[in-house]
Amino acid sequence: MATYFTLIGFGPNGWGWQLAYATFLTLSVSACAFATGLGFGTLGAWAKLSGSAVAGRAGDVYTTVVRGIPDLLVVYLFYFGGSQVMTAVARMLGQQGFWGLNGFMVGTLAVGIVSGAYQTEVIRGGYLAIPRGEIEAARAVGMGRLLMLRRIIAPRALRYAMPGIGNVWQQVLKESALISVTGLAEIMRQIHVGAGSTRLPFDFYITGFMLYLMLTTVSGFAFRGAEGWTLRSERRA
Repeated sequence: MATYFTLIGFGPNGWGWQLAYATFLTLSVSACAFATGLGFGTLGAWAKLSGSAVAGRAGDVYTTVVRGIPDLLVVYLFYFGGSQVMTAVARMLGQQGFWGLNGFMVGTLAVGIVSGAYQTEVIRGGYLAIPRGEIEAARAVGMGRLLMLRRIIAPRALRYAMPGIGNVWQQVLKESALISVTGLAEIMRQIHVGAGSTRLPFDFYITGFMLYLMLTTVSGFAFRGAEGWTLRSERRA
């Protein structure tokens, strides 16, 4: 046991600093991917709710295609496929060598696009759950679209969508492990390097298990608190 704590500690022979930085990178890339997915999800939900046949079809294609293929394949496509395209373009411009893409940026975009497909349905479901009478009442008193969005639609949709948004965040947090294939030193990549360097795979993989479990558990408490916050007005009533 003492050897294990020395291994993952912050001493001269420990991997504590590397694992701490890997955890920071995991949180950073997950937060960026989640925010990116929220943008795609908002656009996707708008497309499906807009009433436009073209926009609705585009939203359906986006969610169907992205949710129908493995997430790892999306990461491969963006990272390795994108690097191949960049290299080909560079050669057309007279540049030589391989042009690789930034692992953090590509991982953020790939996981963000995947999570956006799920967030599209979460946001759309939150909007559809709003009682129609509330929207009609807002229109009846002369509320403009922006005011209605700020006072009625956004708060009410957030309340209904919050559980789903929390589930998507947990999914993004775990899918960040897929970005290890780009060489980004997040948790999965770092524990793989540590296991190979020390030949102590169980010690490192059980550490990775605990790190991910810690992050998802804390996230679960945070989102339960956020759900309670969205219900504060009804509890007072």
